[in-house]
This record gives sequence, structure tokens and C-alpha cells, in this order.
Amino acid sequence: MRFGLIAVALGGFVVIALVAFFGAQTIGADVLRAGWAIPITTALLFVQLWLSAVAWRVLVGADRPRLGRWFRIRWIREAVNSMLPVAQIGGNLVGIRLLMHREVPGPQAGAGTTLDLTIEAAAQLLFTIAGFAVLATTNPDEGWESWVQGGIIMGVLGIGGFIIAQRAGMMRLVEFAARLLQRFFPHLPVQVVEGLHDELMRLQTRRLAIGKATALHLLAWLLGTFETWLALYAMGVPVAWADAFVIESLGQAARSAGFAVPGALGVQEAGYILVGELFGIPPDTAIALSMVKRARELAVGLPGLVAWQWAEGKRLLRRSR
Repeated sequence: MRFGLIAVALGGFVVIALVAFFGAQTIGADVLRAGWAIPITTALLFVQLWLSAVAWRVLVGADRPRLGRWFRIRWIREAVNSMLPVAQIGGNLVGIRLLMHREVPGPQAGAGTTLDLTIEAAAQLLFTIAGFAVLATTNPDEGWESWVQGGIIMGVLGIGGFIIAQRAGMMRLVEFAARLLQRFFPHLPVQVVEGLHDELMRLQTRRLAIGKATALHLLAWLLGTFETWLALYAMGVPVAWADAFVIESLGQAARSAGFAVPGALGVQEAGYILVGELFGIPPDTAIALSMVKRARELAVGLPGLVAWQWAEGKRLLRRSR
């Protein structure tokens, strides 16, 4: 938690410094100009979360809870990860906990969520590679090729290493750690992680489910292209669809690279500045684009945190009764 708060402070400082350096008045005017597009991009984010919820449910392979509640849990998971200093981990744990409250067995919820994170990251890597491919056809300047190649290699190694770790028994370490902790905390519910590795291996054999989830996650990433195009259009900076596709794919890649910083504060803004430069978009407009995206994240994230506390509060009330 302390590291997260420090990261928030540093990220916030970077954002403030960038806004001050490139002109707070100009950036604010761009954001206000694009204000009418924020409700549309907010609705689009809910569609992306719906697609992600369906993909998550397909991978977990559970019939309960019903899809509407599954979407709400996915919404809460996203809100916790994006709004709180939990290094993109806390929201996933909250999601697993809420699924267990809805009668999904602990090993199935944990293994399915782990697989969902893997597939979502793989889909984003495909989205990023596609963005680089489009960039290669639209931008003749090859000065970006070296860091592009490095980014792709790092992404492939990261996802490949995560999959290898899963196959090698990463979840067995989680099971062992839980049994070890139970010696000091006898009331710890170890049964919720017993069989986690075996369940993950079982879920990884469901190729049709993995294919469906990959397609759903990829569609969710692709929808962000319209958001970027619309935000820039609303600011009076119309771009081609191909350019919007590249800006979105590489901008989201930069955001993911800053996963350790809550909300990727500062990292997202710097990423859009670098990518926007490839298309002649000035830094103040790139920062305004990032601010529009943050506005819709707040519009979705804050109610998501309220929904989380409401769900936890109702459960505590039922237990007290």
C-alpha cells in the first residue's frame, strides 16, 4: 500500500508537470471542447466491460451467477484496479471474492481469473502488433522500429513466461503458501485454493472457450479505436481511422506498461505524447486526449467502487442477521 501511495504521488506530479509545461489553459480548452463526447465514450467503456465480462464467464465456465451480476463484478474489478493503489492486482482478488460469494468454487474462480488475465494480455499484444503493422504502412519513418521490436519482444516474453510459470506449477506455490499460513492462522479458509493448479490446467484444455474469450477481448480492445477517433474529432483534430487505430493500440500498450502506477498516472500521458508525435498531434492535444479518457474512467470507476461497497455491505448485513 505504501508503494502504491508513493506511485500515486509521483504519477500525479508527472501529470501536473506535463500539463503545466504544455499549457494548462490550452489543454483545458481542448477537454471542454470534447466534453460532449465523454458520455459516448463512457457508454462505450461499459460495452467493453460487458464483452470482458462475457469472456471471463466463458473462461471460468460457470453457469452462475447470471450474466448481469457477472458484468457488475467485472465492473467492480475494473474500478478497483483503475482507481485504487493496488498495482492491478487488488481488483482481481476482489473479483474472485465476489464470485465465491455467488457460489463459484474458489479454485474455479481463481484459476478462471488467472486464465482471463492471460488471455486479455495476449489479445492486447495482438492488438499492439496490429497497430505496429498499420504504422509501418502509414508512416515511412523507420526511426521507431528499434523500440517497436523491443516492445514486441518484451511483450511476447512476458506473456510466454507467465504461461510457462502456470504450466510449471505457479499455482502450487499459492496452495503451499496458503497451507503454511494456516499454521499461524487456523481459521484461514485454505479450501478455497486447494486444487488451484489442477483447475487451471483443466481450464487451459478448453480450446473453444479460449478462442471465444480471445475474440471477445480483442473486440473490446478494438472498440477503443472509435473512442480515440471521436475524442480527437471533438477536439477539432480529425484523424484517419488507421491513425486512430495506431494511437489507441500503442497508447494502451504504454498504459499497460505502467501497471505498477495506479491509473498509469503520467505513463499514459507520456505514451500518448510519443505516439501522437508520429502523426503530427501536438503534445497539448495528446494530453487532452488522455484527460478525456480519464474523465470516462472516473465516470465508470467511482460508481464501481460504490457498487463494491454496497455489495460488501449487504453481505455483512445478511451475516449480522
